[in-house]
Amino acid sequence: MAAKGHGKASGAGTIINAIATYKGSAFGLDLWTYAEVELGNDFRGIEGEIELKGEDAGAGADTRLIERCVELVLRKFDLPLRGYVKTRSEIPIGSGLKSSSAAANAAVVATLDAIGEEAKEKLGVLEAIRIGVDAALDAGVSITGAFDDACASLLGGIVITDNKKRELIKRVEKESEVLIFVPKKKAFTADTDVTRSRLIAPWVNIAYELALEERFEDAMTLNGFLYCAALNFDSEPMLKALECNVNGVSLSGTGPSFVALVDDEKEEGLREAWSELGVEGRVMKRRVNNKRTFS
Repeated sequence: MAAKGHGKASGAGTIINAIATYKGSAFGLDLWTYAEVELGNDFRGIEGEIELKGEDAGAGADTRLIERCVELVLRKFDLPLRGYVKTRSEIPIGSGLKSSSAAANAAVVATLDAIGEEAKEKLGVLEAIRIGVDAALDAGVSITGAFDDACASLLGGIVITDNKKRELIKRVEKESEVLIFVPKKKAFTADTDVTRSRLIAPWVNIAYELALEERFEDAMTLNGFLYCAALNFDSEPMLKALECNVNGVSLSGTGPSFVALVDDEKEEGLREAWSELGVEGRVMKRRVNNKRTFS
């Protein structure tokens, strides 16, 4: 067979980081990763390429994750393990904005697209997400598999999940602008101190209960302070947000980025406050993505 396919998936922001309890919550962000896959007998195996731009251009791109995604999809359909996968992304890597989940999802969707429309229908969206989660664990880029982040990335909206059971507990949509503070310094999930994160589990469970009650701003703010303490991040960006009357702000993932749910009135003040932190980085404005990108 010789065929091409395309896929895309969004980044995400954190409401509850699942590392402490394996229970998480996240929301889609309109930052995108795009993948293209070509299948055919001309390839020796599965080859990958990651196109990096801007400040990430000098980073060493590890293609194991996207190659593993293609491999697992092809195995699922008992097809020859031959193909080429390429991703390009506007999500900063190592920033806590779920670049790995987006890359995995986009690669899986592109592979399914190359196989044919019936492959998507046969597999279904949650199983497609689980393949990306397996690939993330195999490639060592995730601690829990990040099922919560992957669901937010492909389903859009706000999701609440049990990552150990790989179950989607709840999904709701929310209209909100998001202000994102992205320090230049990177922080990769694989380097996270899991032991310290597990120490805060009882209080993360409280935040998770708030999320189940759809008190998402309260949940993410509590989550943010807890993980700043456990992972040794300065909580000043969060305090600055509270000073600007922002109700929902959190360290995203294992950092170093912070995400805040804002409106036009609060955005200007928070943007100014974050720019005065004296930390090298940038502030971006996006929206919660509520669109599902698996059709």
